[in-house]
Amino acid sequence: MTLDRADLDATAAPPFAVRGPLRRYPLAALGAVLLALVLLITSLAPLLATHDPQDIDPTARLRAPSVAHVLGTDALGRDVWSRTLFGGRVSLMVGLVVGVLASAIGLAVGLITGYSRVADALLMRVMDGLMAIPAILLAIALMAVTRASMLTVILAITAVEIPRVVRLVRSVVLTLRAETYVEAAIIVGTRPLGVLGRHILPNSLAPLSVQATYICAAAMLVESILSFLGAGTPPEIPSWGNIMAEGRTYFQIAPWLILSPGLLLGLTVLAVNLIGDGLRGALDPRIAKGM
Repeated sequence: MTLDRADLDATAAPPFAVRGPLRRYPLAALGAVLLALVLLITSLAPLLATHDPQDIDPTARLRAPSVAHVLGTDALGRDVWSRTLFGGRVSLMVGLVVGVLASAIGLAVGLITGYSRVADALLMRVMDGLMAIPAILLAIALMAVTRASMLTVILAITAVEIPRVVRLVRSVVLTLRAETYVEAAIIVGTRPLGVLGRHILPNSLAPLSVQATYICAAAMLVESILSFLGAGTPPEIPSWGNIMAEGRTYFQIAPWLILSPGLLLGLTVLAVNLIGDGLRGALDPRIAKGM
């Protein structure tokens, strides 16, 4: 049986039909668009900002949004729009760097602990001790004994997130070690580094990439909480947490001080979480088959 051209045209998909991952994971696509938009406006902060974020003008303090100041001014007369744009660069950098550092260190430790019983007995007790302490309290303690800076914030949040990555990678390694192809590689004499690099590491990257997105979102939230509590980035560095911390005193008379950075922070965290959910659905075969 053959089909002529008319039959083929009738069975063809509409020219503007949505295909592939965009159709399967529309929320993940929405998250990618939102994140790209936030990255764009924050990366172009020097061009989009109407004022220097550090300029102080006591005569223009606590002014409502206007043409001269799109999002109003704070208690020192600084432009909130400009400070929000530059503050987004700080928060996004903290989230990205923490996500990369925690994932890389957690991956290395997780591979070792999952493959070596001796290392597992030693290192996992350290990880269990770190996880027993609330994340915010541990970060505040680390910030209290060191000098306040963005580097210190990154290191403090990274130390909090590493144990979660280690436990995830370790569980994946323990599962993969029971697979037939891994046991066969060990039987034929493949060295441990070869087994880890050739058979276990590639299969650990999918769940790790999903976890990295959640770490990035959590790092931005923790950085904002630390800055809001006065234990984060120095007050002179504009970040979303610092802007909200400075504006909480004047919330009743100047709500724009908190609403604009809070809204951007919420949208960014939501976008990263949506991307993580999409990656989980795309990389997990069991979920992908059910879509």
